[in-house]
Amino acid sequence: MAVGLAVAGEAGQYNGRMTKFVILSCMMAATGGVIFGYDIGISGGVTSMEPFLKKFFPEVNTKMKSDTKISNYCKFDSELLTSFTSSLYIAGLVASLFASLVTRAYGRKPSILAGGAAFLAGSALNGAAMNIYMLILGRVLLGVGVGFGNQAVPLYLSEMAPPKYRGAINNGFQFSVGIGALSANLINYGTEKIKGGWGWRISLALAAVPASVLTLGAFFLPETPNSLIQRSADHQTAKLMLQRIRGVDDVQVELDDLIKANNISKNMKHPFKKILERKYRPQLVMAMAIPFFQQVTGINVIAFYAPILFRTIGLGESASLLSSVMTGVVGTISTFVSMLIVDKFGRRALFLAGGIQMLVSQIMVGGVMAAQLGDHGGVSKGYAYLVLVLICIYVAGFGWSWGPLGWLVPSEIFPLEIRSAGQSINVVVNFLFTFIVAQTFLAMLCHFKAGIFFFFGGWGVVMTLFVYLFLPETKNVPIEKMEIVWQEHWFWRRIVGDFSKDTKMEAP
Repeated sequence: MAVGLAVAGEAGQYNGRMTKFVILSCMMAATGGVIFGYDIGISGGVTSMEPFLKKFFPEVNTKMKSDTKISNYCKFDSELLTSFTSSLYIAGLVASLFASLVTRAYGRKPSILAGGAAFLAGSALNGAAMNIYMLILGRVLLGVGVGFGNQAVPLYLSEMAPPKYRGAINNGFQFSVGIGALSANLINYGTEKIKGGWGWRISLALAAVPASVLTLGAFFLPETPNSLIQRSADHQTAKLMLQRIRGVDDVQVELDDLIKANNISKNMKHPFKKILERKYRPQLVMAMAIPFFQQVTGINVIAFYAPILFRTIGLGESASLLSSVMTGVVGTISTFVSMLIVDKFGRRALFLAGGIQMLVSQIMVGGVMAAQLGDHGGVSKGYAYLVLVLICIYVAGFGWSWGPLGWLVPSEIFPLEIRSAGQSINVVVNFLFTFIVAQTFLAMLCHFKAGIFFFFGGWGVVMTLFVYLFLPETKNVPIEKMEIVWQEHWFWRRIVGDFSKDTKMEAP
């Protein structure tokens, strides 16, 4: 009964093809994912580097090096250390709300530009940090950059892409996140070996490279036709842009749908209030549930604290950083696989398969650590590498499911009149629970020990059942026609009402 529905032939009503102009524009915009991923990878790496800990978190370094009585699971338990990681996400949460206003009033392009500029300033401050206050202030600026970027970039990608390729194009955002994280892991592995103990400065400062690319590139990005129509009565400009990105002259059907959606949008004075209405209930639930579930997969435990986790099970500093490189490679490859298959097999199939894969691997990691890792000493190299392999399997499952789809599905389901507000709610919920997980994980690891993996595994069961029961299929459905998937869903149609019988539907 929970099988999703898709529109038969709706995508085919729109003329167009994948053009070089769209590919280049989306590649440039997706650099916003690189800065997000770079920060995730860098923060996890530098917090395991001894020179960084000595300078900013000496008590953690002391516990790690000389306190023989403290449990393996508690050596890195520090509120100040987790504040370094999580402060970015509180700043991003607040910034994304402001970004919604900018995105709606001025367009997607200015938000992307603002995000790049703020991230650039934060990377400079972090690289030059002399005390904890400079470090945290730099993190806040990075958070502003990520907040603006994560609000605007997924919207930009979904609106630029042809319906047939929207999944692949939008998954490019998560692929860019993976590229950023992998680059950060490689840089951390190299800078850790620099004599003199200042390699962490290079790691933090090099965030300026992708930030500069995004900031400069944003000047040359075209605005999306959706945004042009939303902000101007001159539909001719939007039509010319639509012809350019679709590569054909006859775009009237798609243009008419955009204008119709905009006319509804213009009557919308308070989108955050409007999204609470009954007819938008499915989109609101998804905007809150999907980013929540994305975070309680436990992925940011791996992303932020993988080197610390690997040191907990007995690997050395260099080996821990190298292990993070390996998980970064796996995550990037699996996300690329998702780009290739998401528009063929659909969103639901990948969600379900990835959820089961993550659940099984987390239970196995928890089982191995519970059986082999005590409060003191380490585990044998064989078991340490087994944990590494299982974590790679887990990362792969996330990489082709909840990673990219957690950004794709929310960005494609909102009608134009609430799209910016809906995406902001998605980002706010994502950052809120990223903050909570980042801030509490080291304490949870100390108290739950190996049970932390069973905790996240339990959420894996819940989120997989949620997708099976409540998420309809959205592949190949034009973004301005998306309301039909809710009107034909076994559960949501009771809330939003049945749609016109004239619309042809078929199972995917």
